[in-house]
Amino acid sequence: MKKLISICLLVLTSIFSLQAQTNYYFQSEFSKAEFAKRRSQIFDQIGNNAIAVIQGASGIPGFSVFRQSNSFYYLTGIETPRAYLLLNGRNKRATLYLPHRDEAMENNQGKVLSAEDAELVKELTGVEQVKGIEFLSADLVGSGLIKPPAPILYTEFSPAEIGNDSRDEILFGLARNASDPWDGSSTREARFIQTLNSRFPQFDIKDLTPILDQMRLIKSEEEIAVIRKATQIAGLGIIEAMKSTQPGVYEYQLDAVAKYIFYLYGSQGDAYPAIIGGGTNAYMGHYFHKKDMLQDGDLVLMDYAPDYRYYTSDVTRIWPVNGKFTEEQKQLYNFIVAYRDALFRYIKPGVTSDEVLDKAAAEMKEYLKDKSFVKESHRKAVEDGLKFRGHFQHPVGMAVHDVGVVRGIPLKEGMVFTIDPMIWLHDERLYIRIEDVALVTKEGVENLSDFVPSKLEDVEATIQKKGLIDFRPPVDLSNIK
Repeated sequence: MKKLISICLLVLTSIFSLQAQTNYYFQSEFSKAEFAKRRSQIFDQIGNNAIAVIQGASGIPGFSVFRQSNSFYYLTGIETPRAYLLLNGRNKRATLYLPHRDEAMENNQGKVLSAEDAELVKELTGVEQVKGIEFLSADLVGSGLIKPPAPILYTEFSPAEIGNDSRDEILFGLARNASDPWDGSSTREARFIQTLNSRFPQFDIKDLTPILDQMRLIKSEEEIAVIRKATQIAGLGIIEAMKSTQPGVYEYQLDAVAKYIFYLYGSQGDAYPAIIGGGTNAYMGHYFHKKDMLQDGDLVLMDYAPDYRYYTSDVTRIWPVNGKFTEEQKQLYNFIVAYRDALFRYIKPGVTSDEVLDKAAAEMKEYLKDKSFVKESHRKAVEDGLKFRGHFQHPVGMAVHDVGVVRGIPLKEGMVFTIDPMIWLHDERLYIRIEDVALVTKEGVENLSDFVPSKLEDVEATIQKKGLIDFRPPVDLSNIK
């Protein structure tokens, strides 16, 4: 209980810090030295005969709240729509290009940083110059950039991550669009590259994406602090959902409970749609519908995390709807928890994901020797689970399926990724999984989501506590006149 209270207080400190900000929208989590360091890393990678141009998000028409693209925010912290960043490798100077002040929009929606705030923007971000966006084209040709030998222009080829989009899911969507003979729409990045080629054929245009991906794979101390808070908020949401679970509650009501916690602690929204599946609904790995009533005797799986200050987490728990595991459920669930613990035991700098998986599987084979299962098919399911390589999952950071690769390479301090042990019981259409967030430290690993109940007795004890649904029961809409 004391640990949960301290987590709540820690998360709230970031909310109170917002009161000290000006009326302009600018982040408070990262220092300008952090942004300058990131830009300096790009200068080191692109060399002296190259520049990089990064476009910010344009915004979505309508009443959507603007959210900057991850890459642009990563390098500047700026949350102004239609901004551009030029990194000149020849003089190692960064220039931000911002739209001019739109007083009508600001009177309606609030102030944003604009070209008229040049001195303030330089102070906040550490960039050397701030100009209106109309100067970008002239600067590309008028500052000695285009001269023999033809310089390289780096920009991102991959589609921007905005909001609860991860690149892998965006690429899946684009592939579906490409296969649609009535669609085939291109990305904003592709159109930007086409425009650059048309206007500045002298440039040799190359992809900046791999450079940014490698940078984002290793998290700084400031990034880890934000991911830690995002994980704390995710965990608190799942804990409240556990406490609100009982037969007759709907999947979407657990979603509502967690969402309340997310917004209560300052999140911008969710990092991905909540995955909440009762019974056989959990068998579908990305079950987003959340329409069904939870049934007595079933398990319910919840996988959810917030979009917190442009960073996220990825935590999953599964628990009995009625508060007590059956004997069958206990056997399978205890295996999953033991496997998770075994995987964490072997994570440290220098080892690879394959080494971790192999050592944990060997340990779990010994664990299974004196374990009994109600059904032989259940034993086979857990044995098959030890052969599966996907338990060592994806990086976590600005996106839930963050950029970069952690599989097959030596782990390094500052990597953050998920450990995701799972088993399938195909004949029964059941799926059991928990998921935790691993931070590789200098000496080993830290489980950032360790405070979220996972031991069987702790899960059962948590469900017995009163949840938000108990204090705020659903209103009978039929009685409203």
